Amino acid sequence: MTWPESPTRIELSLAQQVLSVIEHGETLLKASVSTAKNGPGNTEGSFCTPTGRFLVRERIGEGAPIFTNFVGRVPKKVWKGERQTDAILSRILWLEGLDPLNENTYRRYIYFHGTHEESLIGQAASHGCIRLKNKEMMTLFELCPLFTRVHIF
Repeated sequence: MTWPESPTRIELSLAQQVLSVIEHGETLLKASVSTAKNGPGNTEGSFCTPTGRFLVRERIGEGAPIFTNFVGRVPKKVWKGERQTDAILSRILWLEGLDPLNENTYRRYIYFHGTHEESLIGQAASHGCIRLKNKEMMTLFELCPLFTRVHIF
């Protein structure tokens, strides 16, 4: 299937735990992230962050308040500090893999999303998704339309 091109792209370095949003050669956002504690990998059930080429297949949460807690990609309530495991907060950018090795990414539910564990940003600590601080996730969401290209390396 052919997807429309977006002038915006995301470059994400697993080694540095940093992403950059680039549009027409200009860096619009540089943010620390938290990728998988288990490292890189494309196997379903591995709790690893996939690598390669992707696109933003779905954008979820537009208009929801910051810190909205999503369960099954449905907004439930605004998170207020409750104990939780791997909360998905604020916004979701759901990825589709474009390479044969990562074509299962969408079925693996790999997202960019906000987190309740902002103190872990900058180190590998997630269950496979790419976590950001909530304010930066809100900015990322606004900068990245559907079909934004993503390169994770």
